[in-house]
Amino acid sequence: MAVFLLPPKMMSLYKPNIEFITEHAVDPDKRRYAIPEEGPRHYIDIDHYGKYPFTEVPRKWEDAVAKFSEDTLNAYGIVPWWIQVMLRRLTYAFKDKNQAKILKYSAELGHYIADSHVPLHTSTNHDGQYTNQKGIHGFWESRIPELLADTDWDFFIGKAQYIKDPGKFVWNTILESAAAADTVLQFEKKLTDEFPADQKYSFEKRNGITIRQYSTAFTKAYDAMMKGMVERRMRQSIFAVASFWYTAWVDAGQPDLNTLSDKEFSEADKKEFESLNNSWKSGTIKGREH
Repeated sequence: MAVFLLPPKMMSLYKPNIEFITEHAVDPDKRRYAIPEEGPRHYIDIDHYGKYPFTEVPRKWEDAVAKFSEDTLNAYGIVPWWIQVMLRRLTYAFKDKNQAKILKYSAELGHYIADSHVPLHTSTNHDGQYTNQKGIHGFWESRIPELLADTDWDFFIGKAQYIKDPGKFVWNTILESAAAADTVLQFEKKLTDEFPADQKYSFEKRNGITIRQYSTAFTKAYDAMMKGMVERRMRQSIFAVASFWYTAWVDAGQPDLNTLSDKEFSEADKKEFESLNNSWKSGTIKGREH
């Protein structure tokens, strides 16, 4: 969806490679099965540090390290800072006119930006494990959009915009997500108390396997109770992904994307893609699961 928010001069690269970007947008999740350092890049348990608006947390990485130590930051997640690292990498890839790196970093940057829009990626109670709501994480970010996005949601968003202060943009996103985390948890608990117990879950076949999941009726009732929060955050994440791509391109001097070098991925890149797939298929997450 983010590709279609780009200007024509960028669309000439992104649209023909939309399948690659879509497929490799999940590489950061696959990398969690390969290296333990990957996990903290997807979230920040910001409520560990205090209360909204979390002024105790320095917004700049160097200041945060000086105050809390790098080990502590990694223990509770680093997504707002990691997004900015990935933005710099993408900007340099544009400056170098390296097509392979542009596509790789665009896909991965999009993943982290999307994660930062998920309320439970900003909460220590990230899967309802402390409130007897285990499974709510996947319910919010997977089950609801899988059921409603294609048929009920509107993704006509407009055009990507240049972001003058990416750091401020990222932190505003984190604060918006953190402010919504309690609502995500409390509304599910409230609805569970009101909903017939035998109708909360249903059994459906997926890939030939019968699985238990939140019922269609419960899912729609929860989405209505949240007044479309998931659609809203998804729309915002699509806009943010496209705008960060656009910002990197502008900051790199708006290079001509029809005259790029390094169009083939290096052997190192190909080996990494293969390694990520193999690690993911092995099914063991390295480090903390979030």
